[in-house]
Amino acid sequence: MGRLRKLGRWGVLAGVLFAGGCMVGPDFERPEAPVLDSWSKGANLTIDNRTGFTSRSAHSVPWWHVFKDETLNSLIAQAYRQNVGLQAAGVRVYQARAQLGIATGELFPQVQELNGGSKSIRFSANDPFIRDLERVGLVNDHITRVSTGFDAAWEIDVWGKIRRDIQSADANLKANIASYDDALVTLTGDIAATYVTAREIQQLITSARKNAALQKKSLDLTRLRLENGAATKLDVDEATVLYNNTLASIPGYEAELSQAYNALSLLLSEPPGGMKSRLRSGDRYPRVPAEVAIGVPADMLRRRPDIRQAEYVAAAQSAQIGVAKADLLPAFTISGAIGVRADDFSNLFNNGSTAGFINPGFSWNFLNYGRIQNNVRVQDAEFQETLLNYKNTVLNAYAEVENALTAFLRSKQEAVYLRRSVRAARSSVGEVEAQYQDGTASYNRVVDAQRSLLLAETRLIAAQANVLTNLIAVYKGLGGGWVPENVKGLISDETRQQMAERTRWGKLLEKPVGDAG
Repeated sequence: MGRLRKLGRWGVLAGVLFAGGCMVGPDFERPEAPVLDSWSKGANLTIDNRTGFTSRSAHSVPWWHVFKDETLNSLIAQAYRQNVGLQAAGVRVYQARAQLGIATGELFPQVQELNGGSKSIRFSANDPFIRDLERVGLVNDHITRVSTGFDAAWEIDVWGKIRRDIQSADANLKANIASYDDALVTLTGDIAATYVTAREIQQLITSARKNAALQKKSLDLTRLRLENGAATKLDVDEATVLYNNTLASIPGYEAELSQAYNALSLLLSEPPGGMKSRLRSGDRYPRVPAEVAIGVPADMLRRRPDIRQAEYVAAAQSAQIGVAKADLLPAFTISGAIGVRADDFSNLFNNGSTAGFINPGFSWNFLNYGRIQNNVRVQDAEFQETLLNYKNTVLNAYAEVENALTAFLRSKQEAVYLRRSVRAARSSVGEVEAQYQDGTASYNRVVDAQRSLLLAETRLIAAQANVLTNLIAVYKGLGGGWVPENVKGLISDETRQQMAERTRWGKLLEKPVGDAG
């Protein structure tokens, strides 16, 4: 019992040393970010209702819902459940949480060993020394020793090395959650942009077929006029060239459409082939909202996951400076053992069988030839690099949003002009065809008008697609979404089941480890 009391006193002393210990190294503070008061300064536009932008903060709804397209909504929801890359990002979050558990466990005795055993020794009967001891009754030719006990060793965290490592692991966990959010943002933007591309190609195919039908009608009319002597062979040849050139564009569009379907299937992590039927219902574009709420630059700094990730990476590296500095100072340890020993099992737990020891000590690697100090410098330089990366991430984010805002506004203006051009081109085709039939216009005027119509429609379709893709880039640049339709716990039920069947994860796989978005 006296030994146990001594062990208790040493444990209390260790706790006092731990509680009163300082933490070497810098305490992390959020890096200062470049300040941008409003988007209008960099984008060279006025944020008001006339441009379709408002500095009002966005509603807490998934941004892709503003397009009023149920097919797009279903594609994104399905991708959240089964995209392989997103699942991998979620698994990395669980890995980081387990690493945090490892770091936290270092606060407790690092060596913990429960041991026991039985030892039987038989001495040689022909050993003269043993015969003499047996003769006087000091030893038998056979000895049995039975023991069981507990050994432990603990490095006391006087300088905060372990606590700094825990801080680093905790920041690493948050960085991985932000990385998952960033993967979510990228996935959502890629699906929306690819979906718009598919709808664009569908409209190009529809336009080409409609114009080809119009040109075929003109070709048939020209052939009839040739038979009646009212047209020339040149007129027929020009009509044939235009018609077949339009037909020749359709196979290329169809190949591009197939590639867009396959790209969507890949984003949903499913085999190609099923996307054509899902996008068959109509070839219209998603609706562009009349007003886009983009908030202020400060909102972007809070929402963008890559900025949060850069901040947490810096915090994790800041703590590593303290971990390295702690190696410059002496390390204090307590090791010991307690157990019972006897000559057989029946006497193992009797009074007097208790044995143990406690061994406080310290070590100090002071002759390290500058290695530890240089390691501190390495960690400090890496921390400074993370601060610069954070600043660069913020600047890139500003530039992305500014570019997307400007491109969205300019593409809307372009689409307005092209709509006027298409209306005029359609009117021109009708007028010149009537003049050709009346004999007051040559057929090359018809060819020029039909070619201009096809070109104007093609450019309008592309401009309308640019409006949508640039708006998607705006939402993506602002942070990608406000309430993502995330699966519980960052991974799918299938992934969770596979991991649980291999390893005992306890409640970790059932408890969400962070909110995405």
